[in-house]
Amino acid sequence: MKLAALFLAVGLTAGAAAFPEAADDEPLAPQPGRETIVLAGGCFWGVQAVFQHTKGVITSTSGYAGGRTKNPSYEMVSSGQTGHAESVRVVFDPSQISLGRVLKIFFSVAHDPTELNRQGPDEGTQYRSLILATGDRQAAIARAYVRQLDAARVFRQKIVTEVLPLEAFYQAEAYHQDYVFRHPYEPYIAINDRPKVENLKKRYPDLYVDKRSAF
Repeated sequence: MKLAALFLAVGLTAGAAAFPEAADDEPLAPQPGRETIVLAGGCFWGVQAVFQHTKGVITSTSGYAGGRTKNPSYEMVSSGQTGHAESVRVVFDPSQISLGRVLKIFFSVAHDPTELNRQGPDEGTQYRSLILATGDRQAAIARAYVRQLDAARVFRQKIVTEVLPLEAFYQAEAYHQDYVFRHPYEPYIAINDRPKVENLKKRYPDLYVDKRSAF
């Protein structure tokens, strides 16, 4: 478990201190609202769980996006032939958390953005790092943050995350939703996903919310 907890630290530069905030970001909105972004960073189980525990996130839904096949199934996406990535639709309240902070969690806790077409033990384009923006301003903030992190050499290797416009999001099958909460002691979850949630709580206690935790 100790090695698993270091999963996301592999790509960080030695001696890296606090993970930087996005220099280009929007201030918190004066009124509650809803904003949506789709994020892909390996198996969607762990990414969904991280954002389910993030303050200001309204919903976090596992699904498929970034490809060309309409209404894909898990088996179709797993073949690597659809162009889709396992993704998470994050709906957040911009009066509670900014897009920049959502992306900060995505890059520093939810996955390793320096791994190309893989994440941990999972390989294939369906596990690639991807941000699917729902507007030009979202895309600009995301691209600026990638440039900022690369320039600061926050990671030992260059970030490979793509930033593209969202065309469609297909919700995954019911058995994939809330998977970490329903199967907290499965070996895959214990090794790859629970440490991400624990890392969120440790690194960003002000952004952590104890929602439906089963462990």
